[in-house]
Parts: sequence; structure tokens; C-alpha cells
Amino acid sequence: MTAAPQLHDRVAGAAEAVRSRTRLVPDIAIVLGTGLGGLARQIEVEAEIPYGEIPGFPLSTVETHAGKLLAGRLAGRPVMAMQGRFHRYEGYTLQQVTFPVRVLHALGARTLVVSNACGGMNPLWEPGDLVLLSDHINLLGDNPLIGPNDERLGPRFPDMSAPYDSDLRALARAVALELEIVLREGVYVAVPGPNLETRAEYRMLRTLGADVVGMSTVPEVIVAVHQGMRVVGISIVTDQCLPDALEPADIGRIIATAARAEPQLTRLVTTLVERLS
Repeated sequence: MTAAPQLHDRVAGAAEAVRSRTRLVPDIAIVLGTGLGGLARQIEVEAEIPYGEIPGFPLSTVETHAGKLLAGRLAGRPVMAMQGRFHRYEGYTLQQVTFPVRVLHALGARTLVVSNACGGMNPLWEPGDLVLLSDHINLLGDNPLIGPNDERLGPRFPDMSAPYDSDLRALARAVALELEIVLREGVYVAVPGPNLETRAEYRMLRTLGADVVGMSTVPEVIVAVHQGMRVVGISIVTDQCLPDALEPADIGRIIATAARAEPQLTRLVTTLVERLS
């Protein structure tokens, strides 16, 4: 019986499959979340690869996630963008969820720009606001680094004292100020989903120190830091999650709010990418 290939070898195999479709070597990897696929229209695409054609990539099962890897240039910089991501609630392990981030690193990306749609628990923020992530809380009940560690991919015990790069955050704030875009800054908490939270859960999450809540991002950031990548994360607040004024969730309205705010995110990320050193 043949042993299953190690993670490092699976990553290398997937990277080679991507290289067979494009010669582009990305400086920057971008993950586009729920309702945020519009940024892809700003990329001068050289290759478009469906996830199903990359060995080891899961398949997107969420309606708003296109499920394609785009290789091209954004603001003149070589990038690869995930048009759609994966979630634990889809039934994938966190190692599967984060596999594409490992492949993007193997292809050359050393900076990760990650975006998402989230619920806002800070009472001073409004739906449609952009939030620069300063830190996160992992309440997924799992970690993508559990299991044997391969030192070729990263250290056994990666430091997470500053998962979101301080220089990139400073640059994002400067760009937002220049573009006159309101950019909040706060803590993201990841929960398993797929249901949204109860009033009591929102109170708990706010008490823990979180400003926004979602069902993604943290696993990708953990793996990116494990590999030594610099990370910047930006969320769109799509609904207010205030326990004493909570309204039933409307997924259609949440997606529509993300879509309305997406042009601002596109301007911010495009200029940020252009200015990255």
C-alpha cells in the first residue's frame, strides 16, 4: 500500500500544475471573500484556472464564490487572486481550507491580502464600513497546523504576536486617508458557522474584545504567518450585530451591502498593491 503524499509534496504538485498554465510569478496573493469578487475585474488576467483543475484544491460550494484562480497584474504588480475561498462549514478540514495559501506561497507570493464580509459588533460602525484587521480571535475549535509539522513549510510553533503586518497596516491607513475612504480598525473573531449568532453569543464575542465576526480568514492568516508571509486583512461590515437591536439576518441584504461597498475596497486594495514595496 502506497503512503499518501506529504503536504509539502501535494503543495509542490499543485504549484507545478499552476505553472503549466501560466509563467507569472506572483509577488502578492489575494483572497476575495463573499460578495467581493468585483476586484477581479481590475486584474489584467493572463490565466484563469478553475479550482477543479488544480490538484488538491477543494471546490467552492458557496453561491457568491466563483471558484477560480486568477493570474495577472493589478496596478502593474504580478498577483494571483483566489476568486472565492473555502470554509470549515462546507465540510472541509482547515488543512484543505488553507491549502491554496500554501500553493500561492510556493508559487512565489510573499504578501497575502485577505478580505471578507463580516458582522459588525462595534456600535459606532455602520454597514458598508471597511475595517482594517489589527488582530484576531480563533474560535473555530480547530487549527490548520494541527498534525505533523514539516519544517520545509514553517516552524512547529509559529509566533502570532503580530499576525497582521504593522507596516502594511500603516500603509493601508495612509492610502485610505489619501483616497478619503473611511477605514475602521479592529479585531476579527472567527466562528464555525454556518448559522449566524444568537444575541447571547454576540454579547459574549463583544466582551471577548472582538469588533467584527465572520466564518473565515483566520485559518488562512495562521498558515500565511507559518510560512513567513506578510499579511494585511480588510473586512466589509455587512450587517449590524447589536444584541439589543438585533434584526433577523437577511443573506440577500448582506451580499448586497458587500457589493455596494466593494468599489471602495477595490480602490483601497488596488492602491495598496501599487504602493507595496
